[in-house]
Amino acid sequence: MTIPIPSVEYGPLSPMLIVFGAAVAGVMVEAFVPGRSRYRTQLLISAGALVPALIAVIGLSGTRQIAVGGAVVIDGPTLLLQGTIVLIGLLAVLLIAERDHHGGLVGFTPLASAVPGGADQFTATKAGAAQTEIFPLTMFAVGGMLLFPAANDLLTMFIALEVFSLPLYLLCGLPRRRRVLSQEAALKYFLLGAFSSAIFLYGIAMLYGFAGTLTLPGIGDAVAANSSNMPIALMGTGLLSVGVLFKVGAVPFHSWIPDVYQGAPTPITAFMAAATKIAAFGAVLRIFYVALPGLRDNWRPVLWTVVILTVLAGSVMVVTQTDIKRMLAYSAVAQVGFILMGVVAANGAGLSSTLVYLVAYGFSALGAFAVIALVRAADGGEDSELARWAGLGRRAPLMCVLFSIFLLAFAGIPLTSGFVAKFAVFKAAGEGGAIPLVIIGVIGSAIAAFVYVRVIVLMFFAEPHREGPTVSTPNSLTATAILVGAAVTVLLGVMPQPLLDLVGNTGGFLR
Repeated sequence: MTIPIPSVEYGPLSPMLIVFGAAVAGVMVEAFVPGRSRYRTQLLISAGALVPALIAVIGLSGTRQIAVGGAVVIDGPTLLLQGTIVLIGLLAVLLIAERDHHGGLVGFTPLASAVPGGADQFTATKAGAAQTEIFPLTMFAVGGMLLFPAANDLLTMFIALEVFSLPLYLLCGLPRRRRVLSQEAALKYFLLGAFSSAIFLYGIAMLYGFAGTLTLPGIGDAVAANSSNMPIALMGTGLLSVGVLFKVGAVPFHSWIPDVYQGAPTPITAFMAAATKIAAFGAVLRIFYVALPGLRDNWRPVLWTVVILTVLAGSVMVVTQTDIKRMLAYSAVAQVGFILMGVVAANGAGLSSTLVYLVAYGFSALGAFAVIALVRAADGGEDSELARWAGLGRRAPLMCVLFSIFLLAFAGIPLTSGFVAKFAVFKAAGEGGAIPLVIIGVIGSAIAAFVYVRVIVLMFFAEPHREGPTVSTPNSLTATAILVGAAVTVLLGVMPQPLLDLVGNTGGFLR
């Protein structure tokens, strides 16, 4: 038996190869570079790799090619998602890199092996130690996210899922403070993620048994042939859907979102809230639009139910939250419901509107969490208790104005990117015959908008809290990330046409 050896097309794979190369180089730095020099070296490698990776993505514009023996596909939607992930990853690296006056990373424990609150942690903090392994872990996560929406077969998709999930499990448990809470959240994320990965793998096995192939176009062709084994295909579709719906945080697979978003270091929360959704929805679109369009009549009613539950549950739970990070976590759940409306549309407009929403939401989410990372209590730790934010706008008007812009974008207020994104998915869903979902979406948006406006009123018009927090002055790296997020949020709301044209020119998925 002769096993064919696939050719490796390095050009189309260059963005991923650059990022993975930087991740491996970061591991070597941890092994051989002295401690005092690691921070600058890791920052230089990470940021220095993401810039050429973005250039490589731009250079591949217009490419439509299947590579590595059919395992990876490079087309318009893939490149748009990859470019957005690289940009988000670069901004996340800037947030991660912020240091305190001792020289340690602000948001992260100086010694991951130390007992929370123990003497070793105190000594490491005083010595200015920095857990610089965070940089290569982030780069591995970015690399996996670049591969996930580009996967053209289910096995490659599963590998990409694990490559970006495993570093996130670790990163979620490394904040400087509230270590016990974060370790509990990281363990919950890991266990639930392991279960969802196993279910995803069972779905792969079912679909392979049905189609005799792991490639998405091959599965699509087998479904179109309408064989007698269709129940196996439906079971495989259901199991596969559980895996990807867990990753995007759709109801009823959302229970990890609020705990992990609250417990993780805020820069990692920002990175997850933005980049993970972009990568995961890229895979969702490719699964349902390339492999399973022939089962549209079967999976659309299920996704209808998921959309309704996700929008309403996320919007209602936002109202009850007293912690700003948990509030934005449930807001993220509601946003997932809106994005799924584009998927449910199951047409060209649905694909385009979903891509627009992912780009718009990614920058707003990252910017919002970046602002939260700057709000400090008297002991120097983050202060995310909502009631204590009363009057914060009087102490730090600029940061609160920027935070208000992000909240208005989440609410879908005109002249923000959120309005353009929601209008696009509502229009696509209406064209796809999902008018009831549009009505649910409008109701959910109205409920959530009340909460966002309440937070803005609290910051600017309420009496300042007696022991309220302060907003620390960001360094140039964090300031850049916040300003880029705010600029994209406003520009896409005021001048959305360039993004709409870019998405319109991406074309459909390559089969």
